[in-house]
Amino acid sequence: MQTRAPSLTLDPTTPAPPVKYVYDFSEGNKDLKELLGGKGANLAEMTRLGLPVPPGFTITTEACRAYLRTGSEPPELRDEVSAHLEALEATMGKRLGTGADPLLVSVRSGAKFSMPGMMDTVLNIGLSDESVEALAAQAGDERFAWDSYRRLIQMFGKTVLGIDGDLFEERIDGLKRSAGAATDVELTAAHLRELVADFKRIVREQAGRDFPQDPREQMDLAIHAVFDSWNGDRARLYRRQERIPNDLGTAVNVCAMVFGNLGPDSGTGVAFTRDPASGHQGVYGDYLQNAQGEDVVAGIRNTVPLAELERLDKAGYDRLMSIMETLENHYRDLCDIEFTIERGTLWMLQTRVGKRTAAAAFRIATQLVDQGLITEAEALQRVTGAQLAQLMFPRFDDGADGTEAAEHLATGLAASPGAAVGRAVFSSATAVAWAARGERVILIRRETNPDDLDGMLAAEGILTSRGGKTSHAAVVARGMGKTCVCGAEALDVDTRARRLSLKDRNGDAVVINEGDLISIDGSTGKVYAGEVPVVPSEVVEYFEGNADPAAPDAHDLVRAVHRIMTFADRQRRLRVRANADTAEDAARARRFGAEGIGLCRTEHMFLGERRELVEHLILAGTDEERATALTALLPLQRADFTEIFEAMDGLPVTVRLLDPPLHEFLPDLTELSVRVALNDASPGTDRAAADKDHRLLAAVQRLHEQNPMLGLRGVRLGLVIPGLFSMQVRAIGEAAADRKAAGGDPRAEIMIPLVGTVQELELVRDEAEQIIASIERERGVSLAITLGTMIELPRAALTAGQIAESADFFSFGTNDLTQTVWGFSRDDVEGSFFSAYLEKGVFGVSPFETIDVDGVGALVRAAARAGRATRPDLKLGVCGEHGGDPYSVHFFHEVGLDYVSCSPFRIPVARLEAGRAAAD
Repeated sequence: MQTRAPSLTLDPTTPAPPVKYVYDFSEGNKDLKELLGGKGANLAEMTRLGLPVPPGFTITTEACRAYLRTGSEPPELRDEVSAHLEALEATMGKRLGTGADPLLVSVRSGAKFSMPGMMDTVLNIGLSDESVEALAAQAGDERFAWDSYRRLIQMFGKTVLGIDGDLFEERIDGLKRSAGAATDVELTAAHLRELVADFKRIVREQAGRDFPQDPREQMDLAIHAVFDSWNGDRARLYRRQERIPNDLGTAVNVCAMVFGNLGPDSGTGVAFTRDPASGHQGVYGDYLQNAQGEDVVAGIRNTVPLAELERLDKAGYDRLMSIMETLENHYRDLCDIEFTIERGTLWMLQTRVGKRTAAAAFRIATQLVDQGLITEAEALQRVTGAQLAQLMFPRFDDGADGTEAAEHLATGLAASPGAAVGRAVFSSATAVAWAARGERVILIRRETNPDDLDGMLAAEGILTSRGGKTSHAAVVARGMGKTCVCGAEALDVDTRARRLSLKDRNGDAVVINEGDLISIDGSTGKVYAGEVPVVPSEVVEYFEGNADPAAPDAHDLVRAVHRIMTFADRQRRLRVRANADTAEDAARARRFGAEGIGLCRTEHMFLGERRELVEHLILAGTDEERATALTALLPLQRADFTEIFEAMDGLPVTVRLLDPPLHEFLPDLTELSVRVALNDASPGTDRAAADKDHRLLAAVQRLHEQNPMLGLRGVRLGLVIPGLFSMQVRAIGEAAADRKAAGGDPRAEIMIPLVGTVQELELVRDEAEQIIASIERERGVSLAITLGTMIELPRAALTAGQIAESADFFSFGTNDLTQTVWGFSRDDVEGSFFSAYLEKGVFGVSPFETIDVDGVGALVRAAARAGRATRPDLKLGVCGEHGGDPYSVHFFHEVGLDYVSCSPFRIPVARLEAGRAAAD
């Protein structure tokens, strides 16, 4: 017998429990990313697993949101931080920045979603003029202590006080030149003491205050700086690119410092449990002796491969390999790991599910299925339609070396695959400016930093002369799907002179100036002068049917893509059709997996040589002339439909009757007016041609509209121009009958565009049914042609229940529906103010790219519900290009549509996303 649990009566005067803003690493787990951020949640998870994590605590995203909302930290936060700091000091047996053995901490950002390098970090907090001496004595290494102090002042100055980082870098470079040092590690303790004094002077001059000596003030200011960095320009730009919400906030992680810069038995590195570029299994990562973590990520010093650690520190290497295996099996995915070795002791500083290239994503997903770590449905969540689209882009011809078109210059590290060609540019600002005017550019830097993000977004690819495969350039490029070659050491990049130079094989100097054309291959690391020819990708060849995934010599990437697509096709409920207007497009769409045509635009059949026949229709002054023009068009339309029905035999083909206004088939008003004026002024003009131009001009003027998108088009044409829709319906019916006679299985669907009221649909439908019935009687066949409408006006969506009474199907024309809901003319707004709207955050993404769920989506949802309430068997689809947008496909699945339709090239993406939506 079940007993009811006693109910709780809440006293409204009882105060709510206090908000907890700070969590020790031992209190959280990997599922608290929204509260603790990804970094904090994963540090807590590693602590829970018993892995060697330095002690610390996490300040929550709730504290950040409160700080950003009010401009000051929550009143309770300081006391909570103090309590956790005291606990940390007790655990470590040290006091922050004081005593003979001072405690130093790092302050790091960590949002729910990984944003590599986009927010701020400060290391070595607690060092001061006094504690640096204590650290030197305790470590027995004066150079280490002063190197750590100069790093703190440099990071703090740039991150917390907003000082130009180049001022510090220029001083380091100047000191290295005067000391004859090639690298930072060659600077002595005396040099570093001098550098600290110079850095403190830069702080005083640039910030108007001295570098703070109070360790708690350092920590508090650093925490506030991390909070503020959430709204920094580069962070906002990255979130907009990655579609990360702006209201999440970042957590802050305060962690006891461990040092990789204590000498040759210390170091720092980044490791991946699999190759994030290819997906292949093996030891992968970068390591730097006698360095701190920022050195690896920044790419300032070139790293050694992680495998080299086995020779340098066998015990540390073996321990790291064991931990990497533990983490991958625990997270059941590729893991990205940051670690430090301090005098032979391994410490784990971070782990997260690693970013990877598109090819790696598909390979890793299938590998994990084979290992029994994930299911097929889970594998679908490890890849995206955007990644599949990347794999379908062309690649460089393997035989490009030595061609006349391109000269092989150098080879760097293959950091992020792809083929990129563009003009060489040497600053992010130039990349943005040139890309805005339509130039393809390659951003070339010695190394990138987070301030280069806008240039990286604008560029076709990124090339650096320094840094490894885990440098900032490599990690960010992989996350964005950008081609990247790093560490091309043969290149001398001079960003001030805006050129790169190198010696060729003969020892002769080669110079690439800004604006010169270069090509980079992110799959091989090769850099070329000039433009390398491209060939179709293996994945496109597979979709075209030219690559058999079961063949013994099949590319492993093709096999992986085939398996994922098989998983998706098994899972998905949504059917995928194509927008195709020709038999060639229809045949290609079918090869790519289309299950019919969701939009065949008949206006495209009236262009080219047939335009003159449309002119005759428009200029017709009598019923006889109009009938003659339509009679001439009928066999041409019938032949077009016959070819398309043959290409899509056995699959549905939705034909949209003529939609655009007739003036689009006539000459431009201005051009025609000039031509008429010139003809009238020239006595030798052919009078017959001149008379036709006069008639055309009169027709153009008669049909001219201020806003043709909302004028005489769609169903209105069929009701106003006698015989137009009738001719098209007859052409469709006769083509279907011809295919039936030839033994085919045509499945025609006729779609009436721009319907706003059921009466319009009824009038066209009645006439169409009579024509179809007459063809069936004449040919002795049953055609089973269905008739429906496009829902592309708000009124149609709002009255969908009525319209469904006369419709066999709805197809949502989300392009025009977006225009009419927003009051936008797409051709006008995208070139005028859309960029400003995106910049100001009015849009996270253009509503013409991804469905506006709250506005347009609400109408789609309401119309689908109302239509099916009237007619439960009503077929529902979408034929705007949103049908191929990954995010939008998930929405259409959730709303309950039967199919999506998109351009042929996007069909594989839609198939994959439909499978992912069903498996989610």
